[in-house]
Amino acid sequence: MDQALANQGQGAAAAAARLLPAGPPAPLPIRWLGRLVDWSVVLIGAAMATLVFANVIVHNVFHGDIAWTTELCELLMVWVTFLGGASATRRGAHMVIGELLDRLAPPSRRFADAAIQVLVLLTLGLLVWYGIGIAEAGLMSQLTVLGWPIATQYAALPIASAITMVFVAWDIVEILRGRPHDERYGTQQP
Repeated sequence: MDQALANQGQGAAAAAARLLPAGPPAPLPIRWLGRLVDWSVVLIGAAMATLVFANVIVHNVFHGDIAWTTELCELLMVWVTFLGGASATRRGAHMVIGELLDRLAPPSRRFADAAIQVLVLLTLGLLVWYGIGIAEAGLMSQLTVLGWPIATQYAALPIASAITMVFVAWDIVEILRGRPHDERYGTQQP
């Protein structure tokens, strides 16, 4: 009986894992981090939709308002935006203007790809550095209705930027190994 329940639990976990695309090939810790980010985005989005829907029902049916939902949804929107950016980075889904890169020979293209990703990594490092300062400054202020430190909202910047740095660093490793974009992300680049 216990074995049947264990098998059932494993089957449910496997089914849940198939709900989101696996993402590009990467070492297990990076894939786990990617899954965590993906599920966080899904759960935050679901929470926001549920809160807004509940507030609309309360407003239209009971002529009331759940005041804290607006502030909480603003906080969640900031988090889902930055985590969504990390998820898009993991998949190579950010917009690319590739006219110049497409004209380069493979060795030059690899060097240009790596140089661009190094600049992205440096920019993300600055976002982490200054984001920590912004979040620390937010400890002095509180969200109006919830009463939470505003740092809970501002922390999305350095945390999501640090996560994105992991994905960009892995991409740099793959570029230096000579893997082209479509192999790194499992897609055909237009």
